[in-house]
Amino acid sequence: MFQILTLEDVVRIPPSDFDKDINEIAIKQLKEKYESTVTKDYGFLIKILSANAEKIGKILHGDGGKYHRVQFDVLSFYPVLGELIEGEVVEITDFGAFVKIGPTDALLHISQVMDDYVTVDLKGGMIIGQNTKRQLKVGSRVRAKIIAVSIGSGISMAKIGITCRQPMLGAIEWIEEEIKKIYLQQQQKQG
Repeated sequence: MFQILTLEDVVRIPPSDFDKDINEIAIKQLKEKYESTVTKDYGFLIKILSANAEKIGKILHGDGGKYHRVQFDVLSFYPVLGELIEGEVVEITDFGAFVKIGPTDALLHISQVMDDYVTVDLKGGMIIGQNTKRQLKVGSRVRAKIIAVSIGSGISMAKIGITCRQPMLGAIEWIEEEIKKIYLQQQQKQG
């Protein structure tokens, strides 16, 4: 889930920046420190949105810089078990597909693609249902449910597993087909 978090830290303002806006310097330093990182507590830190630094900082002996406490807002993505997400298939492998969700990729294991036996066509970049003939290709938009989340610290320390083996999940065109079938069944019952 995407969320805006308010966090606190301390930034060092070097003497060369004393004449500049403290909040602008703080944002620059916070971007370098936090953007594009992953933490267990906050998930994927995507973008620093704003900063509000205390006007009066502290000076440490032997250091020409000033240290200011700062509150800042950051856009975060933290995947939650059971969450429904939409994304785009970016890669097909012999063991499934990788789906871009927010700032990262999630694994859609071959056993979780659909309720059908499937074959993988790596050259064609698709997974095909043997009975349904449904295809999942690079570029397909999918709706899926998060079934596994493991978040560590660092840039690539998150693993997310998703499934499409539930009603109204899968490639968007599959969902649209199911909705049309339901609609037609209701029309036939009424008329």
